[in-house]
Amino acid sequence: KVIVVAALGGVALVFNWLLLFAAYSRLSIGLATLVYNTQPLMLVLMSMLFLGEKVTRAKWYWLLAAFGGMALVLAGQLTGSHHDGWLLGIAMALGAAFFYALTALITRRLKGVPPQQIALVQVSVGVLMLLPVAHFSLSPTPFQWSILVLLGVLHTGVMYQLLYGAIQKLPTPVTGSLSFIYPLVAIAADQWVFGHSLSLHQLAGGALILLAAAGNNLGWGEKATAPAQAASR
Repeated sequence: KVIVVAALGGVALVFNWLLLFAAYSRLSIGLATLVYNTQPLMLVLMSMLFLGEKVTRAKWYWLLAAFGGMALVLAGQLTGSHHDGWLLGIAMALGAAFFYALTALITRRLKGVPPQQIALVQVSVGVLMLLPVAHFSLSPTPFQWSILVLLGVLHTGVMYQLLYGAIQKLPTPVTGSLSFIYPLVAIAADQWVFGHSLSLHQLAGGALILLAAAGNNLGWGEKATAPAQAASR
């Protein structure tokens, strides 16, 4: 049963990456990332519907604030003319967000299963699904092979073990809020590596994301009913 559930998560994960990479070819990376980062809100909604998790009003406000920060960070990407296929690209990015949220939801049902076992099953499913469409006629250079190995070992193997371990331990709203931080890290890396500077409104959006993540983590705005009940006992 565990293998079957993990395999279903692998199927959703493959569709997630296929749709996201297809969206990148039709949208700017910034716009595709903004649309894709609606997945934390989808995850919270799915958890409410299928896992019966309760989400307080304060946590909803923090999630919406984090999404507003994302909009500020990527506001510059939303201006300008739309090229052909942009509507399909937006639909693909939304589809990718849905399948990622579904993957995270399935992972939460596998509490107690080692993250590396989940990642192994899902990567194996991905290999079987993508094998029929693999282009074996391509001849990558040694440098390109090294990049692929790095992506496979570090950004897939190690990263997914850490990610699935975190998803199993954190409440869904906290996971959703923290996931907004990674685009901010990507933008900071972009500035460091390629020298792309951030505008004032992007810096303001990044600050809002961090504030929302902290508020969701630390329970700002929550009613202190639990401590009061504990004290009365």
